[in-house]
Amino acid sequence: MGIPVRTLTVLYDARCSLCVHLRNWLLRQRQLVRLDMVPAGSDEARRRYPHLNHARTLREITVIGDRGQIYAGPAAWIVCLWALAEHRPKAHWLATPAGLPFVRGTMLAAAKYRQSTGAAVGTPCDDQCAVPR
Repeated sequence: MGIPVRTLTVLYDARCSLCVHLRNWLLRQRQLVRLDMVPAGSDEARRRYPHLNHARTLREITVIGDRGQIYAGPAAWIVCLWALAEHRPKAHWLATPAGLPFVRGTMLAAAKYRQSTGAAVGTPCDDQCAVPR
């Protein structure tokens, strides 16, 4: 039997309003696995994960498990949902061949939104990205 995952670190683009909105939504959900949010490309992300391609983490959601697992793209979205009590069953379905096209479609729509809103410019934030109350 493997050791259970206790924490997932989500590297999100703090320059992107959609990404910050999703970060805040994730934090408001009941978590079965703790989600630790860190701005992608930030000093904190570089300190914790010096081996990652941080330019890539700014383009694509990346999640790191506490045992060193790295999830990117569709797998990262799915593992975020898997960490949530209410959405774990949906995550299991999204990980199937039937569900994966929905994840890819959602990611494509998010990428187009990010491109249209100019999220690819600017600098990532560190401490100023506090969760609104």
